[in-house]
Amino acid sequence: MVKPALPHPLPGAVGLSHLSAYDWEAADGVCGGSPHLHLVCTEAYVVTGGRGAVQTLSPDGYREIPLEPGSVAWFTPGTVHRMVQGGDLRVTVLMQNSGLPEAGDAVFTFPPDVLADAERYAAEATLPPGTGPDTAAAARRRRDLAVEGYVSLREALVAGDNGPYLEFQRAAARLVRAKVPKWQELWRAGARATAERTGAQLDALEAGEPAYLGEATAYEAEPTRVGGFGMCGRRDEYNLPGTTLPYQGE
Repeated sequence: MVKPALPHPLPGAVGLSHLSAYDWEAADGVCGGSPHLHLVCTEAYVVTGGRGAVQTLSPDGYREIPLEPGSVAWFTPGTVHRMVQGGDLRVTVLMQNSGLPEAGDAVFTFPPDVLADAERYAAEATLPPGTGPDTAAAARRRRDLAVEGYVSLREALVAGDNGPYLEFQRAAARLVRAKVPKWQELWRAGARATAERTGAQLDALEAGEPAYLGEATAYEAEPTRVGGFGMCGRRDEYNLPGTTLPYQGE
């Protein structure tokens, strides 16, 4: 039996990956991932195993949301988030607008001097290829640099000063501005095209002409990279249309 091709993204054009949170201890004594925000994408964690938390910074302050099997947490664009390891934490990640986070929508909470220099930011954010010890060491250095900037943002926000947090958001927006035309192309081909396809199907149903149902089929997939180094932890990825591919930052 011939398997169908893959012309469509996953439902809703979401990105999909699985994460095992880093157990590396950071300078503040917490084990976990690299704090960052997304500029146009909402992200959701569906917890499938273990325990932990996600720390967030947003206009409503600092929060720490517990994570345990069956719980779901999600955060909108501009929310700084940091996955915290509590013991064998494993999460399935659903990402809005798949393709955009990998194209640089995600910005690490590096210190201001790094954010102000696009070339330096790219050098600090990009990991060497592979999953060996050199890549692991680079991922840990990247995490530590992000935590350095994050701790300053958190301390100021807890003290009632949201200025550094707001400036980080502005710096992140300046850093990615030149990439927006490419993001618009990805969005048009992915999330918007998916929504428009639904509109066309509704129109066909209303007209009593559901010929598109003749194209019905099913798909299957397995991870194409296991144990890669993501922002928050070791990541299993799917190389499929509309799914979460390795972070490129450009």
